[in-house]
Amino acid sequence: MKLDLTSLKDALRALEKAVQTFDTLSHHPALTASDIETIKSGVIQNFEVAYEQCWKFMKRWLEVNISPDSGDGVTRRELFRLSAENRLIADVDLWMEFHTSRNLTSHTYSEYNAGIAFKSAVAFLPVAKDFLARLESRND
Repeated sequence: MKLDLTSLKDALRALEKAVQTFDTLSHHPALTASDIETIKSGVIQNFEVAYEQCWKFMKRWLEVNISPDSGDGVTRRELFRLSAENRLIADVDLWMEFHTSRNLTSHTYSEYNAGIAFKSAVAFLPVAKDFLARLESRND
């Protein structure tokens, strides 16, 4: 069964747009530090959504293509390991770093955690796009 990847594509497109907006506007002299933080917050929020979409699509792909219960009750590390075994992702540890950054954003807010999440969001984009490309090539 072919997966409908629309929501994943939309989430990655939104993250890409947010990162591009930050890149374009972050050095604009008319913007205040508060403006820049607001833009960074948008990047982080889009990272959260894109990350969630990615792991959920990993789980769906495994359930459809390996076995219906292959994703049930597994830890995130195990999900990433299974995804790597099936050539959906390349680096389990890197995905665990993204997972850690994602969790930082959901439990408490601090400028320090926001800085980590922002850097992860920017680093996540090409990795997530690679995941999408791999998923598309194996989505039949």
